[in-house]
Amino acid sequence: MRLRTTLLITGLVLAVGCSKDETSGTAPATTAASPADAPQDAASPAQEQVFSQEELDQMVAPIALYPDPLLAQVLMAATYPGNVADAAAWSKAHPDAQGDDAVRQVADQPWDPSVQSLVAFPQALATLGQDPAWVQRLGDAFLAQPDAVMDSVQRLRRQAQAAGNLESNEYQKVTTLPPAASADAAAPSTDTAPAATGAADYEATPQQAIVIEPAQPDVVYVPSYNPTTVYGTWAYPSYPPVYYPPPSAYYPVGTALASGLAFGVGLAITDSLWGGFGWDDWGHHDHVDVDIDVNRYNRINVNNRIDANNNHWQHNPAHRDGVPYRDQANREAHGRALDGADRRAEFRGEDANRTQAREKARSSMASHGIEAAPARSNTEARERAQAATRDQAREHAQNVDRDQARQRAQNVDRDQARAKAGAVAERNPKAADHARTAAQNRPAAANKVHQTQSNSNARTAARKQATPQRQSAPHNDAFQGASKPAASRAAAQRGSASHTASRQHASASRPAGKPVSRPSHPPQRHARR
Repeated sequence: MRLRTTLLITGLVLAVGCSKDETSGTAPATTAASPADAPQDAASPAQEQVFSQEELDQMVAPIALYPDPLLAQVLMAATYPGNVADAAAWSKAHPDAQGDDAVRQVADQPWDPSVQSLVAFPQALATLGQDPAWVQRLGDAFLAQPDAVMDSVQRLRRQAQAAGNLESNEYQKVTTLPPAASADAAAPSTDTAPAATGAADYEATPQQAIVIEPAQPDVVYVPSYNPTTVYGTWAYPSYPPVYYPPPSAYYPVGTALASGLAFGVGLAITDSLWGGFGWDDWGHHDHVDVDIDVNRYNRINVNNRIDANNNHWQHNPAHRDGVPYRDQANREAHGRALDGADRRAEFRGEDANRTQAREKARSSMASHGIEAAPARSNTEARERAQAATRDQAREHAQNVDRDQARQRAQNVDRDQARAKAGAVAERNPKAADHARTAAQNRPAAANKVHQTQSNSNARTAARKQATPQRQSAPHNDAFQGASKPAASRAAAQRGSASHTASRQHASASRPAGKPVSRPSHPPQRHARR
């Protein structure tokens, strides 16, 4: 039964496939498939897939329904996110500046011309200024995957048109270009249908580009819409688009729709819109260039004119302000496009003579058995550091083990001695009492020894202190003759001779004296009663 069911299902699948092959040439489907997943033309350069289709639709949704000239300049300006943030702040500080006059007011600003042109449209700048991170991602996507971004724009425009929210009116003109006459246009596409359409099969058809232009060439209306509703049921619930509410000053009450587009104040423009897209070749996957109206560009950018033949936009990394590129191709192409970048090697100490001398020194050290030569690379230095760390850890572990073993041995010896002493005490109680008494008296004996040592130290210190004083005090020679009698006699004789000489000299020079009479009986003192 199971085998019969399997065969029946296989037959139905083959029948459906045959019927689709037969009808594909006579009755093409009305829903155009997306070129994002089809093979690229051989002449188109390979692009790095930085963002997925879901992420691209999420980022492009808030601006995909802008008029083509304005959309082109928004995408160009988004590649300079820092300039866009400065321009949004300037526009907010000058709410009355708009149109060509506003662009002329910022002619001296160090911004890219595409950013300067956006000050003519304060509504668009107000939207871009609400989320700088979104602007940077949008610009990175346009630099890395320009064809995929253009495919996303066309895919979203078809969805808005199918939902009845994109049509020509007094504000804009919506046209559909015929598919390009190329065999590639009829190539099958693997684009999947939105989740809300069910399991319907989408067949490949020649791609038709939807073009949006201002209804009047000199008046531009910037549409405002909610991307969560204008495209119908959103195909990627995990990647919902973000809605940035428009400034009320430019969209009076009553102009916004519950679903669809709202057009506010029209802006008189002469030369501020100079960008556009080359949709003619988009149908068969040729690269979509951003075209420039050179005449309009030069009339509004008098300080930054371009050659008439330079009618395609080229990214200028000088206005990137150091913001890193997200894809490898732009990092290689523009990452070093700074003044003096080609001379960086001169400031890194890279010198052929110095390198040769370094190698010679390494060879000399190696020949003398010196292994402490400097590392040749970061990897070698890292390996040496790891080896040194391992050696230090091993040595520390060995020291810890050695200390632990010594401590264990000491503990064992102490325990054994204690156990042995206990056994001796059990056999000889008197010896145990004597040892216990000695242990109790040991602190007192230690204190006595310590005190004796302290007294001895004090006497020694006093003796050392008194020695200099004794040496400096006058000497007492009273007993010096006892040890040297000859010297003492000689000194006595010298003194006696000197004394005799002095007496003779005094008696010769002194006059004769007078006799003095004294009473023989001194007066008696009466005793006190």
